[in-house]
Amino acid sequence: MITVTEATANAGALKRLSDEGVSIWLDDLSRRRIESGSLAGLVATRNVVGVTTNPSIFQAAIGSGVGYEEQLADLAVRGVTVDEAVRMMTTSDVRSAADVLRPVYEASGGRDGRVSIEVDPRLAHDTAATVAEARQLAWLVDRPNVMIKIPATQAGLPAITEVTGAGISVNVTLIFSLERYREVMDAYLAGLEKARAAGLGLSAIHSVASFFVSRVDSEIDKRLTLLGTDEALALKGRAALANARLAYEAYEQVFEGERWQTLEGAGANRQRPLWASTGVKDPAYKDTLYVDELVAPGTVNTMPEATLDAVADHGDVRGDTVTGGYDRARADLAAVERLGIAYDEVVRQLEDEGVAKFEAAWQDLLDAVTKSLNNKGVDAE
Repeated sequence: MITVTEATANAGALKRLSDEGVSIWLDDLSRRRIESGSLAGLVATRNVVGVTTNPSIFQAAIGSGVGYEEQLADLAVRGVTVDEAVRMMTTSDVRSAADVLRPVYEASGGRDGRVSIEVDPRLAHDTAATVAEARQLAWLVDRPNVMIKIPATQAGLPAITEVTGAGISVNVTLIFSLERYREVMDAYLAGLEKARAAGLGLSAIHSVASFFVSRVDSEIDKRLTLLGTDEALALKGRAALANARLAYEAYEQVFEGERWQTLEGAGANRQRPLWASTGVKDPAYKDTLYVDELVAPGTVNTMPEATLDAVADHGDVRGDTVTGGYDRARADLAAVERLGIAYDEVVRQLEDEGVAKFEAAWQDLLDAVTKSLNNKGVDAE
């Protein structure tokens, strides 16, 4: 638990970040975190106003078995399938976390206080199944502050429109490219138009678009290192920030347009950019790099706890570090392209790898739960 003394000592950078219009969300969840009061403590003392989850997070939490023993025993007695068991456990955690964050949701008018849960990653290339799963998850969690995560694959785009059009708030995940990000925003606006045509109130629908950051540097830096020239090495650590800053420029353009203004007049909420994958992968970089350098109003930064702690301890929050950097961002990405590193190929690879990693984590989780159920004398097949 975080003490009041610690909270007072460390509030500065996190408060400044919030004051700059950045919503701080925690990229982690487990039953132990909820039941120990850790999540409530972070909300109370660390400016945390939301939670994101993904298959890897649940695999780590539930795969450990800690905190899930009693529910696993009950599920085993009932003889449920492993898929049902996993969904019962994950939705239970998200429901409990949503209850912890409900006061934040109420105080922010629905803008924050959100908890995200992802559709089965095995459905990433199946539009109809993604829509059905999203509806089911919203029903299972049954909390107004849940967000359903849908991957920004080609099949995910029409699913975003359909689910938004049904009045369900969506967190669009695994966005790597600027082109795909514009398609995501278009899908969201189409969903709002669909909801409006169906007579649904738009003010209750919220959305974020999770634009991944550190993985872009990891892949491009690897290729720059292989080139090994002074010019190539000087570009390391610059592509991810450039990509994200240009994403924010695209966000500004879309949400200043005539199409948006019509929806805004009907009570619609902007789809905020969410900086995801903000934990630094390269130890040579400052561990708060993807927070300090991505400060802009109307954004969300979802952080693993280690990054949250680092920002609290030594974050350098010095105002908007995004909107004045568009020309430099374009120059940095163009310089990478001139060295023969194709942007389109990199972001396509990252999307494919992102889906594959979540599928693998989900399968690991299914395997761990299958073993637990079988150990209790029940066939989980």
